[in-house]
Order: sequence, then structure tokens, then C-alpha cells
Amino acid sequence: MRDGLRAAIESAPDMTVVGEASDGLESVEGFRAHRPDVALLDLQMPRMDGLQAIAEIRREFPDARLVILTTYPGDARVKQALALGAMAYLLKTSTRDDILQAIRGAALGRRVVVGEIAREVASHVDADMLTAKELAVLRLVATGHGNRRIAEILCVSEDTVKARLKNITAKLGASDRTHAVTIAIRRGFLDS
Repeated sequence: MRDGLRAAIESAPDMTVVGEASDGLESVEGFRAHRPDVALLDLQMPRMDGLQAIAEIRREFPDARLVILTTYPGDARVKQALALGAMAYLLKTSTRDDILQAIRGAALGRRVVVGEIAREVASHVDADMLTAKELAVLRLVATGHGNRRIAEILCVSEDTVKARLKNITAKLGASDRTHAVTIAIRRGFLDS
């Protein structure tokens, strides 16, 4: 993938690749070393994921222009990446022209969310986001824990767990807890 991206970027007369990284930590270190006009990041990287890398880069370089190129279309991940400061969010299935346009747009300070990503975000724009407490319950449901065990782990009552599950299923439009986990994974609230 990196070879193809490098070739596509180098073929553009207005762009030059100044560095590459194989994981999130290298991405942050490479940004420090090269200070590129725009950096492309994946969300799924070893040692430090893309969201952590965005946060770290933007903490040190608040004006950094970052483009996410990933396989994860979930609206929750898109919103997180944009909230952390990403300028663009594209899928790896995007065309060469879309990728180059996103890089150019980011260099000019424009936000770019294209195609199916924009439709996914738009379809959930009115949806309530899950709270941190609801996500904690959902993560434990996803790992197979029952209500009683979740209550013990989170130091809350079983009734509190049930209430949070009711809120989760309502917010996600799920029919039950298993359906809620499936939706949460698809939308990017939980890692698959």
C-alpha cells in the first residue's frame, strides 16, 4: 500500500514524499523530523494507533495537517479523527485522484470527507453518541460478561448496568445487547 501511495504522490508535480513510517510511533517521530505540509496516517497501526498519533502530533504541532487513509468507515471513528484535528478522512478504496485532492485540500486547510464516509456520518448526525460509561458497559458485553459481572467490574449496581444497556440499545437502534455490539463495531465505537 505504501509503495502505491508513494508512486501516486511522487507522480503529482506539486507533491514530494519526505518520509514514511511503519507504525504510529514512527509516524510521530517522522513528523517531528520532517515537518511535512501534510501527513497521511492509518488508524490501525502497531505500537500506537492513528487516533493516538493524531493527538500526539497535534499536541506538539497544533497546525499539523493530517489525512486519514484507512479501511474503517465507522462514523464514530470519523468523528473522533476529525475532532482530534484530522483534515481529511478517506478509505483505502478511494481513487488516486480522491487521495491527491484530499492532500491538496488539507494543505490549503480544507476538511475533506468523501463518498461513503460522508454518507455514513450524515446518516448518524442526529444520533446520540455513547457516553464513556455506556461504552465501558458495551465493551464488557462484547467480551461476553453478564450483567452481574459487569456490575462487579464497574462497581455499580446491576440495575445501573441494565439502565445503561437500555440507553445503549435505544441510541444504536439495536434489538438486543448482541445487536448493539454488532452495530457498535460497524460504527467504530468498538474495535472488531
